[in-house]
Amino acid sequence: MKVENTQVQMRKGILEFCILEIIARGEVYASDMLEELTAARMIVVEGTLYPLLTRLKNAGLLDYTWKESTSGPPRKYYTLTQVGQEFLHQLRLTWEEVSDSIRIIRQKPHLNGTDTPPHQ
Repeated sequence: MKVENTQVQMRKGILEFCILEIIARGEVYASDMLEELTAARMIVVEGTLYPLLTRLKNAGLLDYTWKESTSGPPRKYYTLTQVGQEFLHQLRLTWEEVSDSIRIIRQKPHLNGTDTPPHQ
């Protein structure tokens, strides 16, 4: 079993949450989302982002407007709908619960009475 596979699955599991958090700050263009996600070490490619944005739009969580661009064709800018804002609120609550749970589990002393796990 490779740790990289688990790491990818963990990142995939929180990708929607991260995208909604970015969009919650205001109108955003997909390329700007990719840039921010990459800067935050959330490795995402266009082939992952665009279908996810379409799915979130079809679920009623996002809306978009077309805006003219000075450097090419019009651009699609995304915003959260009211339903999307409530959905994000629920995700934030869940994130806090999960974070608390992980902290509690990680802070519990190891069964052998030390701070380090036993050698195998």
